[in-house]
Amino acid sequence: MDWSHYRFRSVWDLPAPPGAVYTALEQIDAYPGWWPQVRRVTRLDDSTGIVRVRSFLPYALEVTVHEKLRAPETGVLEVAMTGDMDGWARWTVRPRGSGGTRAVYEQEVNVRKALVRRFAVVGRPLLIANHALMMRGGRRALAAALAV
Repeated sequence: MDWSHYRFRSVWDLPAPPGAVYTALEQIDAYPGWWPQVRRVTRLDDSTGIVRVRSFLPYALEVTVHEKLRAPETGVLEVAMTGDMDGWARWTVRPRGSGGTRAVYEQEVNVRKALVRRFAVVGRPLLIANHALMMRGGRRALAAALAV
């Protein structure tokens, strides 16, 4: 087993229409304005940027994201990631109930940051919990941002 390989899946049920959720999620430049754990986004061009994230643990991860797929008609957004993590991330946005939305976040990465790799075996549960806290914070913050 590669202790630095992770697969994450988070489900966000949001009380907003799918179009509004998709629009918010495709505007990565705006993430720091509503998602506290996304500390900075620096655009390099129309489809590439550098994203810095930090959740509960006392370190930040920085990745370059490059848009692979933007398909509003199917509700899918996907990026390739390189840097402190190499892999991909995908949002899938679908209607849920009457006027609500289910946004599913999937991510598969290999962590490259030396500090995290050094403590991969003992630190794995902490990194998984850290990711869960980040996603919970993001869901709450997006729900609040969309309610305004």
